[in-house]
Amino acid sequence: MKRLVSAFLAGAMALSLAACGGAASTSTAASASASASGSAAASQSAGSDLDYIKGKGKLVIGYTVYEPMNYTDADGNFTGFDTELATAVCEKLGVEPDFVEVNWDTKIVELDAKSIDCIWNGMTLTDDIMANTACTKAYAKNAQVVVMKADADYSSTADLVGKTIVAEAGSAGESAISEDESLSQADYVSKSVQTDCLMEVAAGTADAAVLDLTLATAMIGEGTDYANLAIKDELNAEEYGVAFRKDSDAADAVNAAFDELKADGTMQALADKYSLTLGD
Repeated sequence: MKRLVSAFLAGAMALSLAACGGAASTSTAASASASASGSAAASQSAGSDLDYIKGKGKLVIGYTVYEPMNYTDADGNFTGFDTELATAVCEKLGVEPDFVEVNWDTKIVELDAKSIDCIWNGMTLTDDIMANTACTKAYAKNAQVVVMKADADYSSTADLVGKTIVAEAGSAGESAISEDESLSQADYVSKSVQTDCLMEVAAGTADAAVLDLTLATAMIGEGTDYANLAIKDELNAEEYGVAFRKDSDAADAVNAAFDELKADGTMQALADKYSLTLGD
């Protein structure tokens, strides 16, 4: 009798374990299926940078203090051509602008790490930028200029061989220095922002600065804090654009917004307000 009871109990336990094992397998399979579906959905969503931005409800904009593009005015208001244009574009996209100050020298690193969604700060469309990001079409024109004290003697960049010149690290001004035969023979010192370059020249610790025409026009000369500085030379023409992560579809969406804002006169009004020339 004991043998029969033992055999019965053993059989019951085997059936019970088999049932539990089947339930676990079913649960695991369901979990794996759900996980796979979630991964597929995430992968599909990750394919659209625009959807990622709209999903957050905001566009994180990397900038540096650069008048007249992004700066704080005398009344304490954060403003500028790029600030106002980006805000108008965000309204078209249905998201809020979120301006985050960045180190210009590491802007691409921050972009790729998704610390920011775009670089929108009077950024020159260089070959390097266009190769490593998804850029919008040019929205404004600019040039690199040589700024010195107004009474300084200057006839060409040859006058600056062996002299101290400054530019913002990672900027178009820095590139212009390295590409110019005479400027490349100067004692070059990089600064973190373009406004620091003006301070160096005004203080006499640098002989010249190479920076953006737009900033120089807004910040030097009569009626400014740098009344003793002047533009001595224009080195090359260039264009401004907005950079998104490489292969991002957000750049095309911003281009479409640019077209609408040009058509209704918004961009031209901003260009007139900040003394800029729009891109073609």
